[in-house]
Amino acid sequence: QVQLVESGGGLVQAGGSLRLSCAASGLTFSHYGMGWFRQVPGKNRDFVAASSWDGTPTNYADAVKGRFTISRDNAKNTVYLQMHSLNLAAPAVYYCAAGLKGTGSSSRIYAHWGQGTQVTVSS
Repeated sequence: QVQLVESGGGLVQAGGSLRLSCAASGLTFSHYGMGWFRQVPGKNRDFVAASSWDGTPTNYADAVKGRFTISRDNAKNTVYLQMHSLNLAAPAVYYCAAGLKGTGSSSRIYAHWGQGTQVTVSS
């Protein structure tokens, strides 16, 4: 079955950087667009970034443009989210997702989801 496993979350100071990884298995990775979403407990799951099957084009939420970069290595079945200049915010769980319908920001176009990795930005 399809598995998406996120890693790389943790505690980071405001202004710092973190790189998340998502390793995929059970699917033909190079056929899928990949997305990252984040969710603060009790709130909606928000779009962060997405990448088409070959890395171009990409799509970013306005809040992260210029600070976050999504990339992928199809040879390793892995997608990454490099985050810089992290803002002080409530702890959030970052999820990766796989879908066959481009790089949209709607969670509904992504068929497969990981379990998430928590990111906490402290002062």
